[in-house]
Amino acid sequence: MKIAFLGAGSLGFGRRLVSDILSFPELTDSTIHLMDPNTQRLDFTHQVVRRMVSGAGLPTRVEASAERGPALDGADYVIVSIRTGTSMQPEALDVQVPLDVAGLRQTVADTVGVGGIMKGLRTIPAMLDIARDMERRCPRALMLNYTNPMAMIMWAITAATRIRAVGLCHSVQGTSQQLAGYLGVDYAKLRYRVAGINHLAWFLDLSLAGEDLYPKLRACLDKPDIVAKDPVRFEIFRHFGYFVTESSTHMAEYVPYFLRHPEEIARLKIQTRSAENFAKQDANRQKMMEKALQDVEKQPPKITRSHEYGAQIIHAIETDR
Repeated sequence: MKIAFLGAGSLGFGRRLVSDILSFPELTDSTIHLMDPNTQRLDFTHQVVRRMVSGAGLPTRVEASAERGPALDGADYVIVSIRTGTSMQPEALDVQVPLDVAGLRQTVADTVGVGGIMKGLRTIPAMLDIARDMERRCPRALMLNYTNPMAMIMWAITAATRIRAVGLCHSVQGTSQQLAGYLGVDYAKLRYRVAGINHLAWFLDLSLAGEDLYPKLRACLDKPDIVAKDPVRFEIFRHFGYFVTESSTHMAEYVPYFLRHPEEIARLKIQTRSAENFAKQDANRQKMMEKALQDVEKQPPKITRSHEYGAQIIHAIETDR
C-alpha cells in the first residue's frame, strides 16, 4: 500500500497525520511518500517521520520528493493539505485590502467572504491539477482533502474530475470534545448527530445514556466562565437553539451579526486579522521548525493518534472494519 501526502511540509499537520497512520499496526507495512515543493519544509517533515519510524522499529518505507509525479505514481491514498504560493503574502492581502478599502473585518478568511473567494480562486486550479494528475497516475486512489475552502474545492473536484475524493475537517470531533468538557461528562459515552456543510454544521442531537443533554447545555448560558470560552458560538446557540461545529473565531465571519459592529467585536472579544498577523505567523514558523528539529534529535517523536479522520478512513477501508 502506498500513501502519498501532498503538502507534507506543514509544520504540525504533516507530522500529526503521519503519526495517525503509524498508530495503526495494520498500516505500518506501507510506503508513505511525502511531497512538498518547499524543500526546506519537506526535509523537516522527512527527518521527523524517519526518526519516528526508526525509533519505533517499524517496517514503514518513507520517501520524499519535491515533485508531484513520484508521489502519485501507484498511490492508493492521496492526502492533500496545500497552500498555494511560497509565503502567506496572498492571505495577508486578502484581509488587509478589504480592511483598508471598505473597513471589512475578517477573522480567518479561508472559507467565505472576500478571503474565502480569493483563496478559492487561487486554490481550485491547483487542486484540479492534482486531481487530473491522479486520473493519469493513480486513477483508483482515494483523495483525502484537508485544504480549504473545502466546499468550493470538493464541488470543483467532483464536478470536473472522475476521482474519488472526500473532504475532511476536525471541527465535529473537536467540538464534541469541547461540549463534553463544558457539560462535565465522559466523552467516550457522548452520542451526537450532526448535519450541515463543512465549517457550518449543527449538533442536532446531543445525549448521554439516552438522556438529552441540550437542557444542560442551555443551562451553561447562565455560566459566564463557560460562555467566555466560546462567546460567539454560545451567542448563536442562545438565539438559534443548536450548537454549531465551527469555532467562535470562524463563526464570527460566517454570519452578518458581529464583525459589522465594533461593540459586538469588543463584547465577544473577537480577534480579527490583519497583514501583520500573517507576517508574525511566517516569522514564527521558522523558529518553531528549528526547535522541533532540535527536539527530534534528542528523542524520537512518540507515535500518537489524534482525532483526525484521515488515517481512520484508510484503516477502515484496508481492514474492512
